[in-house]
Amino acid sequence: MRRFLIRVLPFCFLSALAGAEDFALVNGHLFDGVEDRLQENVVVFVSDGRIESIARQRDADTDGYEEIDLQGNVLMPGLVDAHVHLSSLLEAERVLESGVTTARTAGVSAFQDVALAGIVRSGGLPGPDVVAAGVFVTPDLGDTLLADPRLGSLANGVNTDDELRLLVDINADRGAKVIKTRGTHRAGLPDTDPRQQAFTEHQLRVIVERAESHGIPVMVHAHGDEGARAAVLAGARSIEHGTYLSDETLALMKERGTWLVPTWITMNQLGQESNNYVLRLRGRHMVPHLERAIQSAYRMGVPVATGTDARGGMDSIRRVSLEAEQFVALGMSNFDALQAATVSGAELLGVGDTTGRVVAGFEADLILEHIEALQDVLMVMSNGQIAIQRLPFGLSGDRP
Repeated sequence: MRRFLIRVLPFCFLSALAGAEDFALVNGHLFDGVEDRLQENVVVFVSDGRIESIARQRDADTDGYEEIDLQGNVLMPGLVDAHVHLSSLLEAERVLESGVTTARTAGVSAFQDVALAGIVRSGGLPGPDVVAAGVFVTPDLGDTLLADPRLGSLANGVNTDDELRLLVDINADRGAKVIKTRGTHRAGLPDTDPRQQAFTEHQLRVIVERAESHGIPVMVHAHGDEGARAAVLAGARSIEHGTYLSDETLALMKERGTWLVPTWITMNQLGQESNNYVLRLRGRHMVPHLERAIQSAYRMGVPVATGTDARGGMDSIRRVSLEAEQFVALGMSNFDALQAATVSGAELLGVGDTTGRVVAGFEADLILEHIEALQDVLMVMSNGQIAIQRLPFGLSGDRP
């Protein structure tokens, strides 16, 4: 991305659906997410929740539209968080405020993400739009057993082929649109080793094949190379984290079109002082490995998308904006980093034909920002509702 995009001011405009008012977004510039250039002095027309047309400012007729003055700021597609945990309305609100218009969840305790997706889809909440994973397909469900009475038969673990298929079936029946499972153990627990493989290639293939029978892709948590490679061979849609990926496994991912969602921002926060000393030391070890994996993936042409692994909490700054900024620090161009957070993320989630770019006919999912200032959103319109409006800063009316 050319340097002119680095100087725009923050603004966010998120998805609008049928029944929304007609808007003319005037006095702005546009990065459409597709071309590495800035379209200056344009008007974006929004009607019934979709981008109706884009015109040059001098040619635009805004009669019949409610004008929103962008004050010379730059519009771009809304952000995609391809790995986030949303289990409450407050968490969804915080994600929305960060500029994320579309989110893929990565496992919750009791199908709260499925409910959230339905409420947003029906217009009950502004957003973000959610691709829900339901409950985690993992060997030990713990309290997740309480999410559905049918899970009671899995109290002793989820390991056999039939047990794995049952858990996938329950997720699909409850409305999950992606299955989240694991190739390795967690990094965020001091008594587990994130390099240790959790499911075999056979078990992962059982999960993938059962999910495919429902028309659902599979995302696989995997830090260690062995577990990640097993997931790729089993047919995973994406590898989540990928800390210790070897060039051999990355080459296999490139060959098979497997995505990488690194969640660097979360790995980096393992080192914060509030964590257990084991996690702080672990973070210092993992982050350099993950950064090398991201750089190798980018160099080799493995598709990469942004994800935060966040839960929308107030005690964390895990945001897509910072993830994209770090991609640039690791060698991505601004253009490629912005695409990882928009167009590419939408493609990974299977919604690239409706969102992720600012073109006529697409959902009106837009933000106005640059790679180093995405953290400060000024305006949000989601599903036809203005959720945040901080422009203009000045007060109207005569001075006393």
